[in-house]
Amino acid sequence: MAVTNKEMRRLFVLSLILILLSLAFIILKPILISIIIGLIFAYSFNPIYKRFFKIFKEKNTASITTVMLVFLIFFIPLWFLTPILIQQTFDLFDFVQNLNIRGFIESVFPTATDSFHQDIYSVVINFIGTVTSTILSSLTDLLLGLPNRLLHLTTVIFVFFFALRDQEKLKNYVSGLSPFRKDKEKILINQFKGMTSAIIYGTIFVGVLQGILTGVGLFIFGIPRALVFTIIAIFASIIPVLGPWAVWMPTSAYLFFSGNTAAAIAFTIYGAIVVSSFDNLLRPYLVSKKTGTSSAIILVGMIGGLIVFGIIGLILGPLILSYLLVLLTAYKDRTISDLFHTD
Repeated sequence: MAVTNKEMRRLFVLSLILILLSLAFIILKPILISIIIGLIFAYSFNPIYKRFFKIFKEKNTASITTVMLVFLIFFIPLWFLTPILIQQTFDLFDFVQNLNIRGFIESVFPTATDSFHQDIYSVVINFIGTVTSTILSSLTDLLLGLPNRLLHLTTVIFVFFFALRDQEKLKNYVSGLSPFRKDKEKILINQFKGMTSAIIYGTIFVGVLQGILTGVGLFIFGIPRALVFTIIAIFASIIPVLGPWAVWMPTSAYLFFSGNTAAAIAFTIYGAIVVSSFDNLLRPYLVSKKTGTSSAIILVGMIGGLIVFGIIGLILGPLILSYLLVLLTAYKDRTISDLFHTD
């Protein structure tokens, strides 16, 4: 059957679009993660931007103020704390090398067999070694790749700024490309926003605050190398199956077996009441129960995302799986066929 001129023109346009999309992907691929991070920042701090916009009544000023505030909150402390973190990590490595862990285990489990002592010793040494080497390698990569990191940071800042300032244009443009009917599109967007808020605010934000609270307790009780353990507490608090107890419980045990019984009891109370109950108090104010995401989905997404995307995968992995779950649920409910235009 002969191909009409109209079909040829349509095929040419589609081919041109595919070629340009492929070339655009090749161009943006090196900074794609930075673009995504900038968009995540824009979504996360959009409530702050809206508050500034109410004050200044001007998009550029509100966007610049929001970006500067986030920069001060995140990167200024990082600039000053990184050298301290490096020093404490090396100190921790030396401390572990000289620590009589085997004797400590035998004192805790005096009636256990030698094979049991050896098994516990191997687990502890491997865990501490893995954590220490991971922190050291991450810091080393950060320092060695500083020029490249600065380029990515610049990309994040620009995307962050323009995504805040031009968010309405961006929403309208994406909505114009969407094949979904407007009523169904609104339902999907609300579900996506709910999932995003549950992960960013309910998991990441609350986890970071819990880790920082744990760190405050470590500093108050004079725990050595508190900054290193604060970083560990932050990551442990983000991961669903763990939590801040993974740091404050061993710390309480350390204080107890070091003879500081009162400090051990006080730190245990602090960890159990202040730190561990913090998410139960804050999470309901940040995330609706209706938009809750399965802990299994979050955990699997974090593990896979961390392997594929690196540290940002802790956010991207759960988000991707959650968005897929929304679409699969729509398909299961036989509503996905009604999402597209029927004209």
